[in-house]
Amino acid sequence: MKIILVPVIITLLAFHGNAQSVSSSSSTYNEPHRPQIHFSPEAHWMNDPNGMVFFNNQYHLFYQYYPDSTVWGPMHWGHATSKDLIHWQNLPIALYPDSLGYIFSGSAVVDINNTSGFGKNGKAPLVAIFTHHDPKGEKSGSNTFQNQSLAYSLDEGITWKKYDSNPVLKNPGIKDFRDPKVSWFEPDKKWIMTLATLNDITFYSSKDLKDWTKESEFGQKLGAHGGVWECPDLFPLTYNGQKIWVLIVNINPGGPNGGSATQYFTGNFDGHTFTPNQTNTKWLDYGPDEYAGITWSNTGSRKIFLGWMSNWQYANVVPTEKWRSATTVPRELGIEKVGQQFLVTSKPVSELSTLAAAPVAIKNIKARKFDVTAKAGKMEGPFRLELSADKLESYSITFSNKLDENVVVGFDKAANEYYIDRTRSGKVDFEKGFAKRHTAPRFSSRQSEKMTLIVDNASIELFADNGRSTMTAIFFPHEVYSNIQIKSTSNLNIKSLVLTKLKRIWK
Repeated sequence: MKIILVPVIITLLAFHGNAQSVSSSSSTYNEPHRPQIHFSPEAHWMNDPNGMVFFNNQYHLFYQYYPDSTVWGPMHWGHATSKDLIHWQNLPIALYPDSLGYIFSGSAVVDINNTSGFGKNGKAPLVAIFTHHDPKGEKSGSNTFQNQSLAYSLDEGITWKKYDSNPVLKNPGIKDFRDPKVSWFEPDKKWIMTLATLNDITFYSSKDLKDWTKESEFGQKLGAHGGVWECPDLFPLTYNGQKIWVLIVNINPGGPNGGSATQYFTGNFDGHTFTPNQTNTKWLDYGPDEYAGITWSNTGSRKIFLGWMSNWQYANVVPTEKWRSATTVPRELGIEKVGQQFLVTSKPVSELSTLAAAPVAIKNIKARKFDVTAKAGKMEGPFRLELSADKLESYSITFSNKLDENVVVGFDKAANEYYIDRTRSGKVDFEKGFAKRHTAPRFSSRQSEKMTLIVDNASIELFADNGRSTMTAIFFPHEVYSNIQIKSTSNLNIKSLVLTKLKRIWK
């Protein structure tokens, strides 16, 4: 959760109880630059995904939300649900600011064993753990204006009651003390809170979600430290039967391509201490526009990740009018070993295939210049492009419109890196650092390559080499890109190119 000072009128709201249901008919989701296959609120400002939890066959997505403006302001928790991770139903605001402050980022869990005592009549409660941010304390110069609090729901997340004895974890005097990600640690039968504390991570434990004990700290001299650490996550993945723990740490600024980004560490967690098995800095997404990403809880061994598709460098000034910001496509995380290091991989969730129309497949393309549009027709909406080559050479894929605005995606063999170039992508003058070429290293030594691109009206997501290299970038053309052309400095042999139109998720 990033604090941005913007010119807004700040009013501290009391808890409102139930809000009116959000009407899906009030918006057509057809405005310029509106995502068609990504979640975005009907109107106003959003940033970090929060409280993501799977319960009774529903995925809950809460998010940082300001319902009175399209720029950052007093934070609430917005709310949406989905049966398939793809189609979303907007719901009333879940948590409002109160006398303890704004509702900053956090997480939610299913308290199956009712350790908290919030459950009634055999119903397991959903429990949200979030940061209360006191703007008055911040203004006064105090270092204790962020504290951790609870709320719970007994009707599957529709309504929430805040715990009467909030906060449950008081600030010991750390200015940035926020974004709790809580999970159940089965070997010790206890909850673990992974908390961002200025420039490192502090782990706490609890038996009942109410009383917390400090376990350890991590990261003061490891990883990237170009900015404040935020929005952490901790979970295990399995590699060849071996449990590898992953610690996600979002950072702003200090990303590999400027501004906000998501780094991670791999290692072991014993219920008390996280011990890394490598100390080099690794990034979950090298693009400029994935931030604050965390995973859903209560999904078993499947780890599904979602990020905020923007960057604090320009999030408040991007050229949208009715709303600001969207999320990435949900991504399934895996782990691979490359050389002596473990790498977390990212792939679009399989559920995205439910949007697919009939694909156009082109085989054995041997050309320095190939017009995909002439073969497959113009794209007039979101699509998925999958490319495979037996021998990787330098190449570029240009997505353009008739105004000659374009985004170029490609691979530079000499530098051994992928790139997304949005210098001529359309509206770029709203922020001086937006129009750039961004890069990501390649983590495979194989001759062959497979790449997947997910393209929406105002974004592109790159997944290369089984998800080892991932990039996300947003853009704002004056009209959508409908033409695709591939160029190569040598005779790149594209074994297969599959282009699939994707149906919009909004009715």
